[in-house]
Amino acid sequence: MRRIYCRDEVCIGCRLCEIHCQVEHSVSKDILKTFKKETPPPSMVRVEEKGATSFALQCRQCPEPYCAYSCITGAIWQDADTGEVLHDKEKCIGCWTCVLACPKGAVSPDLRGPRVAVRCDLCPGREIPACVEYCPNGALYEVDEEF
Repeated sequence: MRRIYCRDEVCIGCRLCEIHCQVEHSVSKDILKTFKKETPPPSMVRVEEKGATSFALQCRQCPEPYCAYSCITGAIWQDADTGEVLHDKEKCIGCWTCVLACPKGAVSPDLRGPRVAVRCDLCPGREIPACVEYCPNGALYEVDEEF
């Protein structure tokens, strides 16, 4: 199961992970067009800061995914073979029970259009998630752990 972790000792709170997440999930996938000509999608990673400490927070692919357990439509579920927590936005009705249930605070509402929840999807189609690839200090890293 793929997971993204953050080394808070080297995270400087630059928020490039947030920006590149938005670009990756935008229509154009172009940084200038995303922020100048489009309405950028919400970032699926959020940088938290307290004093000199900062770290990136995104879906932790929990072994016990409370977001999936609480989803009343089955829009969020855990793949039985890989353990990856998946999300089908077409099934999401925007009730936000997953937002309330996530113990890490890694699920948030997308208020741009149809009400849907937003959580890290590990950038499908990319070998390395955008936040990990563009982190300038290597604070974000991906591991593949057994399920």
